[in-house]
Amino acid sequence: MLRQTGTPERQHTPKHRFGQPRKFTPVVFIVCLILLLWFVYVKYHCIWLFKDGDAATKTRAIIELAVFHYFTFWLVVCYVMSILVHPGEVPDNDPQWEYLPQDGKVLPDWAPLSLQEMKRSGERRHCKWCGKYKPDRTHHCRVCQTCILKMDHHCPWIYNCVGFRNYKYFFLFLWYTLCAVHMITWTMIESVRKCFDEPVATPFMTMFLIFWVETLAGLIAGAITVFFAFHCWLMQKAMTTIEFCEKSLPKDGEKKDYDMSIYDVGFCGNIRAVLGDNMLWWFFPWSLPKGDGLNFVSDETRLTRIMESGKGIRRRTHQKTQRRARLGPMMLSPREPGDRGYADPEDQLHGPRL
Repeated sequence: MLRQTGTPERQHTPKHRFGQPRKFTPVVFIVCLILLLWFVYVKYHCIWLFKDGDAATKTRAIIELAVFHYFTFWLVVCYVMSILVHPGEVPDNDPQWEYLPQDGKVLPDWAPLSLQEMKRSGERRHCKWCGKYKPDRTHHCRVCQTCILKMDHHCPWIYNCVGFRNYKYFFLFLWYTLCAVHMITWTMIESVRKCFDEPVATPFMTMFLIFWVETLAGLIAGAITVFFAFHCWLMQKAMTTIEFCEKSLPKDGEKKDYDMSIYDVGFCGNIRAVLGDNMLWWFFPWSLPKGDGLNFVSDETRLTRIMESGKGIRRRTHQKTQRRARLGPMMLSPREPGDRGYADPEDQLHGPRL
């Protein structure tokens, strides 16, 4: 079947999520780890304190048990949502994002007014695997075999990409995991001390499990603390992990600059862009951030919308010609695919500078 331009229509292979059962191995590992920590903490710490302690100790054991189950419940909910919710992809059959290869005929060269990221040649970014133009902050994931909206990274622990529609679930999963493992680490010190004080009366298996889980929870707490702090920093800088990596490897003549992002909308605005507009629901897995993942607010796009609402402006169809005239002919060298879980060989960006 031919399009009106005479270009053969690209045949898209259907994408089947969870089509490789072996990649569920990390997910099974995380589930077993959660069950292990829950079982040991409840049986060998909370119940143990409740049975052998005085009235004050029993009250504290009940409170710790209730708080721990609160953290664990939301941890599991957010983890499941991170796995099941698709991070978002470029819509099909939308002429705004459908890529038509040049075949000698004149094709429309218009782009959304809010589009920020372009190639150095002035052309729109496109994905040769998906056959679509790429919205801002979109990258192709080699594992998921599709372009992901506002892609942060591919996470094997959730067998999914972290992107626009499930980033809040992933962020809250880190938060509740942080709370749960820190609670295990600090409250189980009392059980560890009890094992040292009563080595003869404490069964060997009880002592072994308490020491092992205390050590394991401490190691996980340290790693999750660093990882969560990094994502909090990214949120405040209005960056994704991929954008951070791109800034860490500046192009010729550029310097590393983590303080500038064209998507930065201020302290509170950056938080709302991740956790939603209603601050009462920031720590709950609902009230997701507004938007469609195809367009993002920045100072330039905000100005564009004001101009449109006031008097209206024509689309900048001459943008590519101007950029080419300014930059001259350039050879685009493909990016090395690397091991980051995404591949964008044609994403040599030339976005606006602040």
